[in-house]
Amino acid sequence: MSLTARLVWAALGAVSIAFHLWLVFSGLVPNLVSRPLHMALALPFVLILAAKTPFQRWSGPPLAAFGVAACVWVAWNHDMLGDQYGYLADDFQMAVALLLLFVTLEMARRAIGWPLPLVAGLALAYAVWGEAIPGEFGHPGLPMASLFGTLAIAEGGLWGKLTGVSVSVVAIFVIFGAVLNAGEAGQGFMNVAAAAAGRLRGGAAKVSVLSSALFGSISGSASANVASTGAITLPAMTRLGYPRALAGAVEAVASSGGQIMPPLMGAGAFVMVELTGTPYSDIMMAAILPAFLYFLAVWVGIDAFSLRHVLRGLAPEDRPAARIVIITSGFFLVPFGILLWGMFGLGVTPQYAASLAILAGAVLLALDARLTLDWRRTALRLEEACTGAGRQIATIAAIILCASIVIGVLGMTGLGVKITSLILSGSGGYLWPALLLTALACLILGMEVPTTAAYVICISVAGPALTALGLPVLQAHLFVFWYALLSTITPPVCGAVFIAAGMVGENWLKVAFSAMALGLGLYLVPLGMIANPDVIALASEPGMALVAGAKIAAALSAISFGVIAPLNPVLRAGLVAGGGVLLFV
Repeated sequence: MSLTARLVWAALGAVSIAFHLWLVFSGLVPNLVSRPLHMALALPFVLILAAKTPFQRWSGPPLAAFGVAACVWVAWNHDMLGDQYGYLADDFQMAVALLLLFVTLEMARRAIGWPLPLVAGLALAYAVWGEAIPGEFGHPGLPMASLFGTLAIAEGGLWGKLTGVSVSVVAIFVIFGAVLNAGEAGQGFMNVAAAAAGRLRGGAAKVSVLSSALFGSISGSASANVASTGAITLPAMTRLGYPRALAGAVEAVASSGGQIMPPLMGAGAFVMVELTGTPYSDIMMAAILPAFLYFLAVWVGIDAFSLRHVLRGLAPEDRPAARIVIITSGFFLVPFGILLWGMFGLGVTPQYAASLAILAGAVLLALDARLTLDWRRTALRLEEACTGAGRQIATIAAIILCASIVIGVLGMTGLGVKITSLILSGSGGYLWPALLLTALACLILGMEVPTTAAYVICISVAGPALTALGLPVLQAHLFVFWYALLSTITPPVCGAVFIAAGMVGENWLKVAFSAMALGLGLYLVPLGMIANPDVIALASEPGMALVAGAKIAAALSAISFGVIAPLNPVLRAGLVAGGGVLLFV
């Protein structure tokens, strides 16, 4: 990419950053202004910058131009459109609505592939022709002006709650992560992990676990986590003689935990705030112990694998000096400290606290680990932060806007209620069968769509069924959110495993089987949260939460050792059975 092109994209990214920060500091802005402009800023990054094929390169600019024009038209005419209550007034408005829906589907297709836009397209087809379906799964029919108007010019489709979360919260935390990633924070995570775990048995693998947990807390993407921390940890493990399948599995499993690791977690956590009405600080507190248990299970699994293989720690020369660890840790501790101080000390909103942390992180971009200043390096880091933030905001916007079409159709046609009834009848009115059906649905849907979209769609249809069976709302959402992650390590579609396997040069199925053994926590912790609900009550009942956490930790440790360690078969079976009883009783 030429210097001019780089500067153009960095400038557009800077505009996107400034726009989203301005929304936080400026106060209330009409939703039909902020949300269409959010999409308008995202379109060029997906349709032009991310173009891969000749067709995408020549079709991207005009498609982006039409999409931006339609978004700006909605924002400019928000007062008039608000008075129409989701009903299209003429053919021109119908054309704008259809254009916006088409651009949204194409934007998602180019950003993440066919599956999610295909689901959204099927939802639109159901909304248009579903009245022809006989039986309870048909619907009475919807006027086209009302259907497409509600989806495109009102706050019930593209500009609904989900997009509001993307605009006001997710984008801010994406900017925060992009700023930290552009500086020394990533190296700080690696140094802290190497100093803390490098000398232990299986030290190189445990460094991967700690660094991925820390880095994942700001990236919220399993694939990005594998690609970034894996570039350092995977060569270290293979150099020390770790089996390649195990090395890839460790990185894939540890990286998958980033989306459940506070303080940032994944975009789905911010969506959960809106859907449950629970403050983000409460969701973060509820998620801490389950996330710790997940990484504990991985840690114990590494110890169990060390009985099968010689897993050495890092050599002394490969471990960072204490001074370097202290200095580089400040590059993430200072912004993280400001974030937490803002939320819990000042009592401001998470996005306001994150905005303050972004400013601190931007200042730290001027320094390196030797605390020296270099303006050229700082400019390059700012360029990376701006372009990276623009890209990531656009990708998440593509996912959430497309998922919003599905949610809008579910609400307008009543299909969501019908699927909820199907789950209730299929489970016989019992909670645990309903949970297993929901977990299976999350796994199947998660194979084809990103975690956030899988969570949103599954909770929309299964959430009411679970709560109707007596499960508290936050528990239901955390359960679905965790199981939406299953596909990152579970065949046949296991994105984190594919990337890690490619980086270590190993057969992906071997990596996947090792990952499933190491990642037992991803399968069992959600069940533990249901059987031991106190584990998510750290904020209100810390004593009970810690007791429940210790119980689940003992169960996971026993099951992990029983599955992985080369012990007597009877002893292994006893450990698995005993752990299972401890988990559920």
